[in-house]
Amino acid sequence: MDIVTLVAALAILFIVIGISEPLAERLRLPFTVILAVVGAVLGALALYLLNAEIGTALHPNIRRLLDQPIRANVFLYVLLPTLLFQVALMVNARRMADDWVPILVMAVMAVIVSTVIIGYALKPFTTLPLVACLLIGAIVSTTDPSAVVSIFRNIAAPQRLTRIVEGESLLNDAAAIALFGFFLTFVMLGVPNPTLQEAALAFPWLIAGGVAIGWVFARVTVALMALIPTFPRAQVSISVALPYLTYVVAEQVASTSGVIAVVVAGLTLNLLGPARLIPTSWQYLREVWDVLAYWAGALIFILAALLIPRLMGDLRPSDLMLIGVIILAAFAARALILYGMLPILAMLRLSPKVEQPYRVAILWGGLRGAVTLALALAVTESALVPQAIKREVGILATGFALFTLLVQGTTLRWVIGRLGLDRLPALDRALSNQVIAVALQNVREEVAETTRSYRLPQSVIRSEAKRFATRLDIAVDLAEQAQAIPDRERITLGLVALAGRERDLIIENFRQQLFSARLVEQMLSDVDRLIERTRQGGRYEYRAAGRQALGYGAWYRLAVWLHSRLGWSWMLESMTVDRFEILLNQRLVLGQLHEFLESKIRRIHGRRVADLLHESLRRREEEIESTIEGLRLQYPGYAEELERRFIRRTALRLEEREYEHLFQDGLISRELYTTLLNRADQARAKLEAHPHLDFALQKDAFVRSFPLFEGMGDEQRRKLSRALTTRYVDPGTVLIRMGEVPSCVYFIASGAVEIERKGQKRRMGRGEYFGHLGLLTREPRSAMVSAITHCTLLTLDEARFRRLLSRNKALRQAVLENAAQRGVSLDAGLLRKGEKGAPDSRAGAG
Repeated sequence: MDIVTLVAALAILFIVIGISEPLAERLRLPFTVILAVVGAVLGALALYLLNAEIGTALHPNIRRLLDQPIRANVFLYVLLPTLLFQVALMVNARRMADDWVPILVMAVMAVIVSTVIIGYALKPFTTLPLVACLLIGAIVSTTDPSAVVSIFRNIAAPQRLTRIVEGESLLNDAAAIALFGFFLTFVMLGVPNPTLQEAALAFPWLIAGGVAIGWVFARVTVALMALIPTFPRAQVSISVALPYLTYVVAEQVASTSGVIAVVVAGLTLNLLGPARLIPTSWQYLREVWDVLAYWAGALIFILAALLIPRLMGDLRPSDLMLIGVIILAAFAARALILYGMLPILAMLRLSPKVEQPYRVAILWGGLRGAVTLALALAVTESALVPQAIKREVGILATGFALFTLLVQGTTLRWVIGRLGLDRLPALDRALSNQVIAVALQNVREEVAETTRSYRLPQSVIRSEAKRFATRLDIAVDLAEQAQAIPDRERITLGLVALAGRERDLIIENFRQQLFSARLVEQMLSDVDRLIERTRQGGRYEYRAAGRQALGYGAWYRLAVWLHSRLGWSWMLESMTVDRFEILLNQRLVLGQLHEFLESKIRRIHGRRVADLLHESLRRREEEIESTIEGLRLQYPGYAEELERRFIRRTALRLEEREYEHLFQDGLISRELYTTLLNRADQARAKLEAHPHLDFALQKDAFVRSFPLFEGMGDEQRRKLSRALTTRYVDPGTVLIRMGEVPSCVYFIASGAVEIERKGQKRRMGRGEYFGHLGLLTREPRSAMVSAITHCTLLTLDEARFRRLLSRNKALRQAVLENAAQRGVSLDAGLLRKGEKGAPDSRAGAG
């Protein structure tokens, strides 16, 4: 086939794709179903022309085109990497990481369960060996949930449920293709069957090797793209090479999973890209990949559908029975996951509770498509697979895919409607009438202002005003007649609206380049979590999610451990810097929400609810301010530096806006405008690099500010700083239990703790210390000490504390006075002598 014929064929396919999308919308069918039907019709027409008398009169190039020279490698090496990479690039990777357990379990276990059930269900009804039946099970276990995900988004299904279904589909193909490759070796003639030991060693490498290659290639790609920040088209070009190069190297060089490598590469770029690329370049890259994936997804479906008539050419009545067995077994396997595994994950709180209607929708929406057909085609093309197995694989996999597309796909919207998922909940219906009434009142005011500006005739204005007033009266009546909404529900709706507005403000500040690009994804993930938890639990969950965003996660605790145990502070410094900047950004955003609450929410939900929402906002602001103040005290001067950088970014944005106005007014040339913008970009790039936070210097600054250490010399103070160990604790953490003998002394750098003794409570804050009396007396404590806020504590072990006492008169006097106040007897002479046999003072505070 010559290049002219190939180009003409591709042009025709793109026309078909362009027509199919609006046709699918008009017929209210999934886009993939329309593509499959059109592709199958074109494939059948091509076969007819080849076999009819007219086919002999066609040009040889046309005959070769009608013969459909499409091979499995076209799908696996050209189209599939693009599709998988784009999905990984677009998902909310940070939020998906929160649900990695149900996603991984659902993806891997669903494929394994489906493969086994379908394989064993087929065996009694066919002469194929069991391994061939399992091969068919693996081929048909790949699902394409795009249709059900699209509908879930349209009907406002729970975000977490939609995210889990998306994440499952992302890893589902990788697991199915890995099993496919494993079983294929068993049915190929002349290829030694792998032993169980070989399989046990090979399977982990398929996963670990793919993860490693994808991560390394993506890191290199991001570093290369960061070197050319002002060339967005060049960056996109490099990103296009990433999935293909990753897939080829993983499959052909490393003999590992190319699918897993591509998915990991996409997720890595998703996480690192926003921090390394300027916002406009990142947005442009995502838009280009959107178009590429749209074309790849459409082509993979329509090209696979072209092969359906060829694969189904030898269909027999007995094959229909086997297709029926696969259908029943596939539904049984899917139901086992949805009704057996999901409830267990929900009980363990690893997955959201999935209501019955959503389970049915997911069960019916598990369509099979292009990947299933591509894998079946790969089997039929192999010269090493016996003919009987090739025939059964081609017919059964294709027949099952056709059933899911033509039966499940065409009835999915009807099933959604019968389940009632396309209807608004009663609460939203009641609220909608009130929202319409408020909206029309706002519109009336704006229309009145517009008519005055345009000086329209009074007769026309009065006529239209009367018509609009009638509509407004009807809306107000419906709002008054609607079911009363309890205040508790109104508060939940108001908090969700506030969180949604918070999300919009973060994006708005990011687009104006006031917020650092590397932190926006994390802030948006925190807000998404806030919205989800508020929908589930109302005001209590709103406060809990807000506090969680202020807390220290598992990664932060790992960073602390690395810093404390190994002296590796780079990770902790980076995370502390990011935390500092995020808190400052959150404070700014929350301050802007009060105006939104007054202007919008109060008119819908009333004064009482608005006042309660103001109170919830103020509590979040106080918690953030308290956390910022703790960090400010712990790291003197650092907050001011970040605030200065925020002011500079704001000034740069305003400066760019002025240049834009001057250019639009024709006062400066394009060349000068471009030069000025480039200068502003260079200045912004310097601001994007956060200022260095040196923990050693910060700890030394704290020691200097501590009153007890004022009399120390510089050398002693440096030694003490090195000896102090930093510990970060969350609210509620018990530091000293009743009956316990402390092993160290705690100095409070920031935060507050509470001491409870015999029912009485006493609080201690920054600059105070505790644990010293129990350590010196070696007697079990009669009090319990716990953190009541996020705290940063500096600890000193017994040996070093005793040496510090022996050398610091002010500290020794303060300890003796404190002991006297509490009625504890200490030997002043012993304090001066220090601990016998203690390590050399060079190891700690002198």
